[in-house]
Amino acid sequence: MAVQPGLITLLGSGETAPSIRKVYHGLFERMTEPVKLGILETPAGFEPNSAKVAQNIADFMSHRLQNFKPEIDIIPARKRGTNFSPDDPAIAAQLHDRNVILIGPGSPTYTARQLRDSLTWQTMIARHRLGAHMIFASAATIASGYQALPVYEIYKVGEDLHWQPGLDFFAAFGLSLVFIPHWNNNDGGDDLDTSHCYMGTQRYDQLVALLPDQPTLVGLDEHTALVIDPVAECCRVMGVSHICVIRDGQEKLFPNGSTFSIHELGDFRMPEPSAGLPLDVWQQVVQAQPQDQDQTGDGATPPPEVLKLVEQREAVRARKDWAASDAMRAKIQTLGWKVVDTPDGSLLEPV
Repeated sequence: MAVQPGLITLLGSGETAPSIRKVYHGLFERMTEPVKLGILETPAGFEPNSAKVAQNIADFMSHRLQNFKPEIDIIPARKRGTNFSPDDPAIAAQLHDRNVILIGPGSPTYTARQLRDSLTWQTMIARHRLGAHMIFASAATIASGYQALPVYEIYKVGEDLHWQPGLDFFAAFGLSLVFIPHWNNNDGGDDLDTSHCYMGTQRYDQLVALLPDQPTLVGLDEHTALVIDPVAECCRVMGVSHICVIRDGQEKLFPNGSTFSIHELGDFRMPEPSAGLPLDVWQQVVQAQPQDQDQTGDGATPPPEVLKLVEQREAVRARKDWAASDAMRAKIQTLGWKVVDTPDGSLLEPV
C-alpha cells in the first residue's frame, strides 16, 4: 500500500476566527468526498467544559462552512485513567472514518502527555497516512513538534525556562520541528513584550539556547496558517500575515499567499506506511476503511506529477508569464485534472 498522507494545517491562532475560514474552505473545497470531521477534546481535557470548547469549533464549522455540510464528531479523548481515556478502543475507533481531524486549544504539555503513544494518537497517525487531513491549532500546534513550549507553566505560573517533549509528529517525515504560534502577539502593548507566544524576545532567545539538538523553528503569526502538502512536497502560507522559518541560524519570512518547498523545513522523506505504529493498530485502521474507498488515495488525490506541475505553475503565474501558465494548465488537463484558479490559490478537480 502506497502512502498518500493528507494535508497538514498548522494555525498560529484563531481556529474560530473569520480570517481562518478561508483556510478551512480551501481544504474542504479540494476534497472529492463528503467532509467527515473529528474534533478532539484532548488539549482542554483537564477542564470541566472541554466538550463545550470542542463544540464551539463544531458550531463554527457547521455555520460558517455549511455549504460543505460537514459531518462532525467530537472525540472525547480527555484523560488517561478515566472513562474518557485516549487509550479506550471505542474512543479511538471514532476516528476510523474521519477524513479531517482537528485538535486545538488547551494546554500544549497536557496534550502531549495525554496523547503520547496512546491508541488515539496512533489511530490519528494511521488515518493521516491513509489520506485524512490533519489540522493542528493553538496548543496542538505547539504539542505536535519535537519539543513543546510550556506556555502556561512559564507565563502564568512562573516556572523556570524549559522545554518539554512534544508529540514529534513530523519525525516520521525526517523533520525535527518546533512550532511557536502567536509569533507576532502584542497583547502586552508597550508595557510587556508578549511576542513569540507570550515569551517576549529576551526569554525566547534564552529558550532557543536551551533547545536540545538543532531543530527547525517555525514561527506562526496570529490568524495565519501553514499548510504542508507531503505528497506535493510543498508548503503554503494562508491567513493574514507571515510564517518565519529558522533553520541552521538562517531566518526566512514567507508572507500570506506564498509557497515554498517542504525541504525548507529539513531533510524531508516520505515514511513507510506503518512506520512507528503497532501492526495491530495499523491493520485495524486499514480494515475499517470503506470498501469502495481507494486506499492508495489515487482516486481522490492527484498524483505527484500533477501536484508538482501545479506548484511550478504557481511560480510561473507569480512572474505573470501567462502563456507558460496556460500551457501548463493544458498539460495538467491532459493528465486528467482541471485547474481552477481562486483568490486563495489553485484548486484541482478531476476531469
